[in-house]
Amino acid sequence: MAAPTLPPQVVPPRFLLAASGPEDLDVEVVALPVALPLDGSTSDDAEVGLVLGPGAVALDERYDLLALLESERATGKAGEIVSVPVTGGGRLKRILLVGVGAQRGDDFRRAGAALARAARDATAVATTIPALAPDEALEPFVVGAILGSFDFTWRSTGPQWHPPAAIMLADLSEETYAGVVARAEAIGRASWRARFLATVPSNLKNPAWLAEQALEVASAAGLKAQVWDEQQLAAEGFGGILAVGRASATPPRLIRLDYTPAKAGRKTPTLVLVGKGITFDSGGLSIKTADGMATMKRDMTGGAVVLSTMAALAEVGCPVRVIGLIAAAENVISGDALRPGDVIRHYPGEKGGRTTEVTNTDAEGRLVMADALAYAVDRIKPDALIDVATLTGAMKVALGQHVGGYFATDDVLAARLEEAATVSGEPMWRMPLFAAYEEKNASTVADADNAGGGPGAITAALFLKPFTGGLPWAHLDVASVGDAPEERYEWTKGPTGFGARLLLTWLGQEDPLAGIS
Repeated sequence: MAAPTLPPQVVPPRFLLAASGPEDLDVEVVALPVALPLDGSTSDDAEVGLVLGPGAVALDERYDLLALLESERATGKAGEIVSVPVTGGGRLKRILLVGVGAQRGDDFRRAGAALARAARDATAVATTIPALAPDEALEPFVVGAILGSFDFTWRSTGPQWHPPAAIMLADLSEETYAGVVARAEAIGRASWRARFLATVPSNLKNPAWLAEQALEVASAAGLKAQVWDEQQLAAEGFGGILAVGRASATPPRLIRLDYTPAKAGRKTPTLVLVGKGITFDSGGLSIKTADGMATMKRDMTGGAVVLSTMAALAEVGCPVRVIGLIAAAENVISGDALRPGDVIRHYPGEKGGRTTEVTNTDAEGRLVMADALAYAVDRIKPDALIDVATLTGAMKVALGQHVGGYFATDDVLAARLEEAATVSGEPMWRMPLFAAYEEKNASTVADADNAGGGPGAITAALFLKPFTGGLPWAHLDVASVGDAPEERYEWTKGPTGFGARLLLTWLGQEDPLAGIS
């Protein structure tokens, strides 16, 4: 059967810098910032005075915007919108008064997302929101506006709406801020790509399709690429990937992407990113419930994050070598499915690979990732390892759906990731690699059991740890944030692609691996 054809999708807005004020631009929508009082008050009481940002003087005189805010009992909280219709026959049709709260990074990101939603189907929008505090506001605002615009459609009638075609950033000169906008667009579009890949239905998305996407990205971004098919995986001993993917009509793949910075030398450090690429997870013979399977097209979020991060490394100026590995397989059921009780041998196979007794085929992500981690240690020998996976439902139980969890063997690495998580708006909480739980992963017949039981997120991380070769390593379990239950700030309902912003914020720093050992 031929694969279905994905219809055309909406695209993110373009961002243009304009030194002039919004009143001088030929646009359909003008968006002005509404800030809380300068004394830092965060009261929701409508009696507190609100402040209109740059470009508002002439428009306020014409439309009495402050009086309108008062009549609407506006609070100025981040993302709040008051829409003012404009009549008179000109191109300008609406003024949006957008709350920016206390003017923190999160506030500007939320304002950007809210503006993008409120200005759907507009051809041109002008805003001075970032001009309120360019150094703090510009990057998060642009990222928020991109992510608030996200949509995925497979409707016979096409998209229900389109993002604003262009957002003009008024009162900001191109000479000063073009580089900041370019970096922000790279981060926002990477997160968009990760969401898109995680949202594509699995009747199209399979390991071979994901490998094709990676090759296209590599060609466009100037990356080296290599893909292992099932014969090559068998020849080199990738027992975990093969075992998980063997029941599927679409065989597994291992994808490698290599990024080298322009000024790389012999001493340039190397980082490996490993992504879980389970393109659909039925649970295998340890089958999930119908509800549990409903979102499993996004079980390759880790792989989507690694792919999207690799695509944008040059654009954010990453100064270290980065190698991305995506272990892709479909975990389904057939007469050749992996069984509870089977023992598999991980990379490098009979040359000394660790063995795992599989007691739960729904704990498959760690099996494919173990192979990729072992390969990285054996063949790449990096300075540090990071893996990203929607790995355990236990993480959602522990943290809910608004914060991801991570484990780290190096405190400097942990601190760098936590700082980037805060700045990027993808919050993470460090979890313990508590050694007393290692015995839960013990097997009577193999080196380890793949389903050590509770506490599930910790035992899963401890299962992976022996495959990291003692290198500085962090494990990002984003199962808690793999799906957004509702539209909220820059999140749209559905797969989130969580992690790309965090990684690019960190890897775009001057020396992201400094002090990690």
